[in-house]
Amino acid sequence: MPIISTFFGIIIRIYFSDHNPPHLHAEYQDREALFDITTGEIIAGQLPRTQRAQIAWWIRANQAALADNWYRAYNDQPTFRIRGLDQP
Repeated sequence: MPIISTFFGIIIRIYFSDHNPPHLHAEYQDREALFDITTGEIIAGQLPRTQRAQIAWWIRANQAALADNWYRAYNDQPTFRIRGLDQP
């Protein structure tokens, strides 16, 4: 389960050989949620409102790279890091 990005205390992961639809796992403190890569909407779990908004914005800004990473992870290929919101 590679880390794709980190920002503002949020850890973003995409699991190898994970199920559809394309999604990512976001961890913040002791909570976890799954986000649809296509829509940026939360699929399962709970996170505070601020972190949900940050992740949704980040997904929209990085949709192509996330789709590429999803394809790679789904097919057990190496993934790559994506810059977080707090990185220049």
